[in-house]
Amino acid sequence: MPTSRNKNGGVIDPMPAGSGRSVSRRRGLPSTRSEAGSEAEASPSQNCGSSCRGHASRYLLLLLIMVILGCSVLNRYIFIPKKILPATPEKYAIAYREIWFRTSDRVQLNGWFLPGAAGRSLVLFFHGNAGNLSDNLEYLNLLHRAGFPIFIFDYRGFGKSGGEPLQENDLYLDGRAALAYLARQGWPQEKIIFFGQSLGSAVALQMALETKPAGLVMEGSFTSMNDMVRHVSPLAYYTVGWWGIHLPFDNSRKIARVEVPLLLIHGEKDPVVPVQMTRRLFALAGAPKMLHIISDGGHCNAFDRNSSAYLAAWSGYLLSISATTAASGRKTMIFKP
Repeated sequence: MPTSRNKNGGVIDPMPAGSGRSVSRRRGLPSTRSEAGSEAEASPSQNCGSSCRGHASRYLLLLLIMVILGCSVLNRYIFIPKKILPATPEKYAIAYREIWFRTSDRVQLNGWFLPGAAGRSLVLFFHGNAGNLSDNLEYLNLLHRAGFPIFIFDYRGFGKSGGEPLQENDLYLDGRAALAYLARQGWPQEKIIFFGQSLGSAVALQMALETKPAGLVMEGSFTSMNDMVRHVSPLAYYTVGWWGIHLPFDNSRKIARVEVPLLLIHGEKDPVVPVQMTRRLFALAGAPKMLHIISDGGHCNAFDRNSSAYLAAWSGYLLSISATTAASGRKTMIFKP
């Protein structure tokens, strides 16, 4: 559905209120080992003079360059946006509205709003990497049929969204902008369920620490990007890790601070993110929490392997995560099995 524009070309919110590795090599580094012959006969002043200090300076400079290049290359592997949207919710005959909104640093983002049943919490969908919102149509269809209203958006550089993701905080700026947009439309945070997949689970987790949503669902989650580098390439990990470089997106350091009901979903045969990482996150998280492992599931395809069990996890643990106690009027968290 086309969006409205004002006379200056600005975009008007249409949704109504209330609704790798590093390529550097360690070649050419100065040797600290003397060779047989004349080098072994060098005087102490020659070994520890300005030449030695010059070699050390060049070594440190080269090391710094390798670190910078390594982090740059790793960021390129972390963010793999896709611009083309091959389909929309119309593929499943789902009514939707195309949404445009801006971040605090003036990047224009694109999203979809899918209306749902009255009274249901809205699902704010943080999708994963190497794609865009159109790659999640099956999930949107499944959750929409369950009655959830849904808001999904593309991070900067993904799909129709402008800009380019260069660092971890860029995605957090995008998440905050999505929440600000929903607040303007009359959606209080306690009526929103944050749903993050893979890389998106890290964004959803950070947003859940900054606000208090109705609940947090993380699917195909990793413990940290350092752990992912170690899993994918031990050599790259020890090259980067031993230098003390802390890569972005460290879920294991954050998840214990989550104060809302948590649902963790993972495919036992995930070839991308080992299921042990989600088990580790579950062990670190506080209650109330639930772990849902799909025995034959891969990476973020649990709904496809067993859609009934997948929806049962959502229904049992998120549709009833909060209720008002009639006697006291205080919110009581309910986590039904």
